[in-house]
Amino acid sequence: MEWINLLIAGIFEISWAIGMKYTHGFTLPIPSILTVIGMVLSFYFLALALKQLPLGTAYAVWTGIGTIGTVILGIILFKEPVSVMRIFCILLIVSGITGLKLISN
Repeated sequence: MEWINLLIAGIFEISWAIGMKYTHGFTLPIPSILTVIGMVLSFYFLALALKQLPLGTAYAVWTGIGTIGTVILGIILFKEPVSVMRIFCILLIVSGITGLKLISN
């Protein structure tokens, strides 16, 4: 269950990171409120995961999920550049997350 909580935390991290782009510096109320809700939920599910998972592992996986998700959605939603090196770096993050999952108890 802790890995599911961590995945949910990562998804909410993606939501608030992308949401921040839509707040225009927290000047738009609805996107700002939704972004803050995403932040709170992300931290809540991370805290639940931390009851069982090691801090370093959980934090690295959480930020990795957020990084991968925001890069992919940045490419899709905001037409951010795609390059071989960028994809390679995402794959390195995925391999690191996979490795941490495999070696954790």
